[in-house]
Amino acid sequence: MAVQRIPFSFAESEFVEKRSRFIGQVWPIASEEEAQEYIRAAKKKYHDARHNCWCYLLGDNVLRYSDDGEPQGTAGQPMLNVFQREGVSNVCCVVTRYFGGILLGAGGLTRAYSKSARDTLTEAGVATMCLWEQVCLECAYSLLERVKLEIAAVNGTLDDISYAAHVTVTASLPDNGLLFLRQRLTELSAGSITLHSLGQSYRPGSREEL
Repeated sequence: MAVQRIPFSFAESEFVEKRSRFIGQVWPIASEEEAQEYIRAAKKKYHDARHNCWCYLLGDNVLRYSDDGEPQGTAGQPMLNVFQREGVSNVCCVVTRYFGGILLGAGGLTRAYSKSARDTLTEAGVATMCLWEQVCLECAYSLLERVKLEIAAVNGTLDDISYAAHVTVTASLPDNGLLFLRQRLTELSAGSITLHSLGQSYRPGSREEL
């Protein structure tokens, strides 16, 4: 699977250009239906705006955009280009414009819609999709804090902790985290902690700045 970046979370941004108000929204998406639902919701929320321009990308092959009444090529396509340049997919973006009475011209519109998409993506942050392995282990209560530190040291995430006679920890590990964590925990516990793999899946990593 090729390396892919997606928005880390929903985000919104706003700025004013020559009295026109631009409101950008960005969402991570998993389907066209989800993108279209967000677009409909944005149009309903800002129903009194002159324009609700949008674009979305899914994987490498699905891309759609709309200028929603702006001159052709001045809104949807420039917004789309922002995400393509950043290598970001599985993203939906809507930029709402409240017209301020001053014409911006084709160049001004292109810059404004590009800026709104870029500003909103910066607010959202991005995450790189990679192969994660979910693991499970049991440890003594006295070792729990060290186990947490070792998981964090390989950039893993704690998914669940269950308390009984022993502590059961479920965690997700990126890349070669399983190999390194297994080695560290074997040293830490003199071989008493055993890691069990629960399977692999592609999922986003931690938030990254643009």
